[in-house]
Amino acid sequence: VQLQASGGGLVQAGGSLRLSCSASEANVNLYHVGWYRRVPGQERTYVAGILATGYTNATASLADRFSISRDSASNTVFLQMSNLKSDDTGVYYCNAISIHDASVAGWGQGTQVTVSS
Repeated sequence: VQLQASGGGLVQAGGSLRLSCSASEANVNLYHVGWYRRVPGQERTYVAGILATGYTNATASLADRFSISRDSASNTVFLQMSNLKSDDTGVYYCNAISIHDASVAGWGQGTQVTVSS
């Protein structure tokens, strides 16, 4: 599956962004999809995920500001981010694991989020 992350940009601290993860030639309902980020100077880390069942999870430190959702009609998984902080600046990626064969999608280029203070 090919995934495309988009929706990043420049936002002021306290603002919001919604990132999109679009799947080509695949049904996102048949994948566990996760959002990850790489902030400057750190390794890529998990942000939030949605299982094929619809169960959602977010890393504890972000759960009060970030949420993940899925839209079957557009075959897209979203990451809604609110009350953004400068520490949220980084490149955001999505990835997916097939529920059929556990194959993992490639990372893709990600989308840059820059939060100005």
